[in-house]
Amino acid sequence: MDQKETGSARIVFVTGPSGAGRSSAINVLEDLGFESIDNIPLSLVPRLVDRDTPPARPLALGIDVRNRDFSAEGLLQLYEILTDQMPAPVDLLYVDCTDEVLVRRYSETRRRHPMAPDEMPVDGVVREKALLTDVRSRADILIDTSELSVHDLRAELEGWFGEVTGQGTAVSVQSFSYKRGLPQGLDVVFDCRFLRNPHWEPDLRAFTGLDPEVAAFVADDPRYEDFLDRLTGLILLMLPAVVAEGKAHFAIGFGCTGGQHRSVAVTENVAAALAQEGWRVSIRHRELERRGGTPVSERVVGMVGKVSG
Repeated sequence: MDQKETGSARIVFVTGPSGAGRSSAINVLEDLGFESIDNIPLSLVPRLVDRDTPPARPLALGIDVRNRDFSAEGLLQLYEILTDQMPAPVDLLYVDCTDEVLVRRYSETRRRHPMAPDEMPVDGVVREKALLTDVRSRADILIDTSELSVHDLRAELEGWFGEVTGQGTAVSVQSFSYKRGLPQGLDVVFDCRFLRNPHWEPDLRAFTGLDPEVAAFVADDPRYEDFLDRLTGLILLMLPAVVAEGKAHFAIGFGCTGGQHRSVAVTENVAAALAQEGWRVSIRHRELERRGGTPVSERVVGMVGKVSG
């Protein structure tokens, strides 16, 4: 492959079986700064981009079997042509999922499969997977969403494409419960179970680390202040090296027994400290998401500052 011109806008083809999360992936890329066009016919792509008029900003093109002129061969030919001709990198992103999970998702939503509108969803899943076999084998990036939440998918895509739009290294700070296992994709993990547990305080048990009463209780542990200072200092020492390594995404996890009190409070304070130093930080509280009704379970704080290292 010829050396691509720096500064040229990247193009990403987004495809995969229906129900695997292709549309969600396109939405995430749009949030990351891509211009996104979903379900575009293959015949229109050459009119949209060519070497003489490359896209002004990164472009995500959603391609799936619903397109009237779709064929696996046609998609791969177009991908190869643009890879050779365009001055910017061209990627083929394949969002996949197991057959069992796809069938379950169709059963839960009661939607008809586009390749089996009058049959069982499993028939459409099998046909579509067979049709896309060659596309899957040629993909530059393969993401299996079988065990991923939409938040996990966002973290995966930030890791691959966070740097494309010039947003710098994205730092993800997450709380979780050890009883449910570690979240996927963490780079470092810290255990908060040595801190005083608000769970054993009847007046605090129903609250979370987002509530000031719980945050104050955790912070009142005589070990907490020193722990937070050392922890934040260590992470701030690591992050410039992470940037120098070229990582677009760095995920930090904080765990406690239930993932509701101590790890949440620590996550909030560490994220605030990193944002204060100029890092773009996304916050996620996995167990609070599972409980539902927590609109602040994932958000971004801070601006790009010291990401140049």
